[in-house]
Amino acid sequence: MRVILFQTLYWMTSIFFGVTAIPLLFWPSRHPVMGWLRLYTKTILFWMRWIMGIKLVVEGKHHVPETGCIIASKHQSWGDGFSLFAQFPDLAFVTGEHITKIPGVGHILKKMDVIVVAQCGGPASRAALINSEMERARKEDRRIFIYPEGRLTEVGYYAPYKKGVFHMYEAYRCPVIPVSTNMGLCWPMDDWKRMKPGTVTLQFHKPIVPGLDKDSFMQALEDTIEDGALSLLPEDFPLPDDREIKTKWVA
Repeated sequence: MRVILFQTLYWMTSIFFGVTAIPLLFWPSRHPVMGWLRLYTKTILFWMRWIMGIKLVVEGKHHVPETGCIIASKHQSWGDGFSLFAQFPDLAFVTGEHITKIPGVGHILKKMDVIVVAQCGGPASRAALINSEMERARKEDRRIFIYPEGRLTEVGYYAPYKKGVFHMYEAYRCPVIPVSTNMGLCWPMDDWKRMKPGTVTLQFHKPIVPGLDKDSFMQALEDTIEDGALSLLPEDFPLPDDREIKTKWVA
């Protein structure tokens, strides 16, 4: 019954904020839309806390600089994005070019100045697009949010980290803040039926400074995020023998 109530409020809230965001699309600045988005995410977190009994604890937020940086987060739950976007007033994020072509959604995303990465055209064209998008973000000194695994994973598992996060790190020439979470203990993946009460943690780690080579950066990022995520699990949590997910993610 509690899950049904939360799901109902989730969709009612999402529709309300989506419709009422339309007039803000005509505002010259993106900031009203970003403020509306942050209020939306905080409202969803409120329903999570008081309807589902999921309490969010944030640790290490002082590691995130006020200036431009990349926030690279573990992704175990549909709730991860809400918990992250609620923390910052103007957070850019990375999305595929195809998402911006969805009517309505695409208009809002474009107004938010998301970082768009093409899904076709080859490595050279994707790299050029990343460079141009990161240059635009650098001029505005924005924080950028990305899931380096590029997909949801079950608690205790990980997917191979994609090299795109390194190309962003190299192009932006800024610190990367690894983020761990155990949100999947209370809201696994995108599965509403498995939601349950509990306390979850969003853990920001010390920055990875600019200047590392690809292998050193990728190893440092993966080790920090994954070690942090494992440390947030109960001592008796049953981990699989092989934690790596080798199957392709289908949304």
